[in-house]
Amino acid sequence: MDARGRSRRELLLAGGTALAGAAFLRLDRLVEAAPLEQGEEVIAWLDRPAEVPAPARDVIGQQLVWEELDAWITPNDRFFTIKHFGQPTIDMGSWRLEVTGQVGQPLSMTLDQLKARARQEVAFTLECAGSNGLPFFDGGIGNAAWAGTPLAPLLREAGVLEQGREVVFYGRDIGMQKVRDFEVTTPFARSLSVADAMDPNILLCYEMNGEPLPPSHGAPVRVLMPGWFGVANVKWLDRIEVIDTRFAGHFMARDYVTIREEQRDGQPVWVETLVGRALLKSAPARVTRKDGAYRVTGAAWGGPVAQVEVQVDDGAWMPATIDAGIGSEFTWKLWSMSWPGATAGEHTITSRAVDAAGNVQPATTDPRIANKRTYWESNGQITRRVLVA
Repeated sequence: MDARGRSRRELLLAGGTALAGAAFLRLDRLVEAAPLEQGEEVIAWLDRPAEVPAPARDVIGQQLVWEELDAWITPNDRFFTIKHFGQPTIDMGSWRLEVTGQVGQPLSMTLDQLKARARQEVAFTLECAGSNGLPFFDGGIGNAAWAGTPLAPLLREAGVLEQGREVVFYGRDIGMQKVRDFEVTTPFARSLSVADAMDPNILLCYEMNGEPLPPSHGAPVRVLMPGWFGVANVKWLDRIEVIDTRFAGHFMARDYVTIREEQRDGQPVWVETLVGRALLKSAPARVTRKDGAYRVTGAAWGGPVAQVEVQVDDGAWMPATIDAGIGSEFTWKLWSMSWPGATAGEHTITSRAVDAAGNVQPATTDPRIANKRTYWESNGQITRRVLVA
């Protein structure tokens, strides 16, 4: 509890006008919300996401509602959810994590044994690789405080053998996939190279925003990979296997593959790449009005964000103010911009992020976006429409 008798979780998750500042994790910084000011009114966007079609409802659950973004931390009950094979039923008492394959000492651990290991916390903005790639999916993102035990020491304890090449993470969720003319039943799985798996920031995560990891987010344990798209963060984890070859499971080699058309020597070439690390991106969250004055707020993430610019209609790009007091390399940064001289009528609002190396979030006309034929990794500039009365 802090000096005013409020728990860390209460401070972390306080939203709206309830949160002025809070101690976050073990860092000497403040977590501040982006609340509405007294008397400030949200103007709803004219463009609304389409209704999620029936076939996709089994996969896409809850989404972030951008106009409701009012805090740096996304509460658990408002965090987006994705379930490729549905949510498995797990007996917490009998659950064990197995570490097998090309290791000198296979391991089998209960949840209590995992929790008895060194604990580490990280703040990470988790985004689904398909967010903004479909007309009904624009809110596959959220920012949370995650906690668990680091993966790398566990792998060192198991002793990865010299021939070990990749580390495969298997979830308890199981589904059927068609391969050519036959069907196979497999668990959800993704892999990393052994070198990438030794990243000290990767966690075997069992807490989210100061609470036990919720079932919808992978309880009892998920792998948490800061800096990677959501698909890499395998939920309902129960097996880690080190293998001596490349892993080619469905969600690694056949799905979550980005396909682009490129021109080489005047000829079209199709380039296929695996979805992996998060990309530089930003989004306008809402437009507000108070006493005749207008303000645009939003978020930027996917790298060391150095600058955010906003364009109204086809005007010049204008700098937004980034809340420099919060955020890290793995989290979104909240930004805002006063909109002077807003005139009555319909307007477009576009944002773009710039990282520390000078890379700019691409426009939708950029070949990286325009020539992409799959909806994964859609980090093009986002434009919203608003009506000023």
